[in-house]
Amino acid sequence: MTRGIESLSSMEYPGRVIIIGQDPTGKNMVVIYAITGRSPSSQARKLTFQGDAIWAQPTDEKTLKMGNIDLLIYPSILFSTQGIAISNGKQTSDIGSNLGLSQNPVEVLLRSLPGWDYEPDSPIFTPRISGCALLGKKAALNIIRRGPDGSSKRRYYDIPPKAGLGKMISTYAGENRDPLPPFTEEPVEVEIQAQRADEMAKIIYDALGPMKGKEDFRISVACVYFADDNTDLNEIFTINRNKG
Repeated sequence: MTRGIESLSSMEYPGRVIIIGQDPTGKNMVVIYAITGRSPSSQARKLTFQGDAIWAQPTDEKTLKMGNIDLLIYPSILFSTQGIAISNGKQTSDIGSNLGLSQNPVEVLLRSLPGWDYEPDSPIFTPRISGCALLGKKAALNIIRRGPDGSSKRRYYDIPPKAGLGKMISTYAGENRDPLPPFTEEPVEVEIQAQRADEMAKIIYDALGPMKGKEDFRISVACVYFADDNTDLNEIFTINRNKG
């Protein structure tokens, strides 16, 4: 079911968000990562493009140290000649290392994530969300949630190529309560309306804006448009609420 990007507007607090799909022309793969945060340590971050990665980095070192730095600072998107890896944690590096080992994106994630579980941030136990986009219009998503017995429940989703559409997952279901309810749906089909990365990043950033009378949890959005039949990145655009 296509709910559109506006579905984000109904989620008061989605946590972290991954969207992978294609632009309206079908020529470019689109990879989007968005961060929202409630705590001061989570808010003290930004997304920056450095070398072959987009990093979640601190804007205020002192404030950041109030939280778990191991869960806050990581490469959110990694680029290679085989494709793109994306996640909400340090597992991005393992996915990036396995991009060239299979032409099946689900297989890439299966190879990359067996050593990872949901995040150890009791009592929330934030899910780990991950994905990859390979050359040739191939992509997949993964989410690792905590089961009732404490085990890790893993789901993998192939993303069929569709011009102007993408699939979205988030860490939380959208309600701002404690403990935060995890995202448990199938990936949500959303429209990718823009033909440029800066336009799409703004659409996502605006959709994540606060409901009337509610707190603004937005931190950053990164959007990548790349031609999926070669290794040339077409566009990378980030929006950071706190420049730092």
